[in-house]
Order: sequence, then C-alpha cells, then structure tokens
Amino acid sequence: MAEKINLTLKVWRQNRGEEGRFEIYEAHDIDTDASFLEMMDVVNDKITLAGGEPIAFEHDCREGICGCCGSLVNGKTHGSHERTTLCQLHMRHFKEGETVVIEPFRARAFPVIKDLILDRSGLDHIIAEGGYVSVKTGNAPEASTTPIKKELAEAAMDAAECIGCGACVAACPNGSAMLFTAAKVSQFALLPQGHPERAQRAKDMVAKMDELGFGNCSNEYECAVACPKGIDVKNIARLNREFIKARLTKS
Repeated sequence: MAEKINLTLKVWRQNRGEEGRFEIYEAHDIDTDASFLEMMDVVNDKITLAGGEPIAFEHDCREGICGCCGSLVNGKTHGSHERTTLCQLHMRHFKEGETVVIEPFRARAFPVIKDLILDRSGLDHIIAEGGYVSVKTGNAPEASTTPIKKELAEAAMDAAECIGCGACVAACPNGSAMLFTAAKVSQFALLPQGHPERAQRAKDMVAKMDELGFGNCSNEYECAVACPKGIDVKNIARLNREFIKARLTKS
C-alpha cells in the first residue's frame, strides 16, 4: 500500500494584468506514488468543494511530451530532478510536512494569464517565423534517396526533442530563448531537407526572438541544466554560426 504525505503549498495566484500574491493551501493524505499534477488535482477538488476558485495550471499529455505543465517548484524549473517535466515529478520526492513553493516561470516574454498559466505563444511565433521546410507536393521520396550521415541525423533528432516548455527561458538570468531557437534552427540546418531556407531561417527566427523581448545569451548555461530533454548548448554555437553566415550571405 502506498504511503501518504502531508504538505503545505505556497501557491502564486494572479489574474492577468493584476498584481499577484502567494496563498497557502494544505495538501493532506497525498499518495506518494501520485504525480505532482495529480496532487494539484486533489488540492483543487478540495478548494472547489469549499467554494473557492481552483488553482489554474496548464497541462495536456501528462507524459513529458507537450511541455505545457512547466512551473517553478521551490525555485527550480519543473522541480528538483534533472530531465524531468513537472507531470513526471512524483510526490515521493518530497518530505513529510514540507512547505512547497509553486509559482509560474518568471520571464518578461512570458506574461501571466492566470495563476500558473503563462502566455508562451512567443515560442510559437519564433517557430512560425522560419521553422518550416519547403517541399514539393507529391509522394514522399524513398528514405534512402538522400543519404545522411548517421552523426548528423542523430544530432538533428536530439535537437528536435525540444518540447517548447520554456524552462530554458525561465532559468536564464536574461530570459533568453537562445537554446529553444537554436534547437529549432539546428534540427533543420543539419539535414539537407532544411538547406533551401537555411540562411533566411536563421535571420528571421533570431529577429523574431529579439522583437518579442527575449533577452540575450550570456553563456550562463542554466538553460541546458533546466531543459527536461537535455538539449545541448552546442546548438547555440551552431545557431551563432548559422546566423553569422546568413548575415554575410546575400539574400
């Protein structure tokens, strides 16, 4: 039989455009096998039954794929475990009677919509600015038509693991989206299918990142530590090279 745990939650509550504040909630008899989001569900049920307004938090897949659930737990993105999204964090990693501080990611480019829910659409705008590949219509070509070196294919797939959760932005002291943008640029730049728009993509995505108010990269590397998918900072170096080459190339 699973053990139970009792916690005190210090949760950030805020409506868009208003000042926020922390509120205290008690989480009693929480199953230690439950995920963090399941614990939040239990607490919200009790708040609702008492006539209160439940804590707003974002979630979807609850399988570490969608990147929606990101929040700061005790000051750390997605909690205390490396390469773990918040929905994959389990209550057995907390201590009996512990006070858990839960707040939204803090970044200028991520305004609060409500409580723990952020407007992270800026990341979508960066992708839309150049994260695509032009293709001719018709049947897909045979996989062996375009030979690709194994190391390039693996590096592209590693970069494509980025789920756009925004933890890298929240962890960066400058609120930079460089790791995110670098991953999206790298996954295309490494493969021949992404070469037609290669130069323009790098320029456009960086320009959009700056336009949306994301900060500059100062090589602190907190982004890579916070990333639940382990995106390598080498991608930032690749983005810098792609951008410099693009600026030196006539459009």
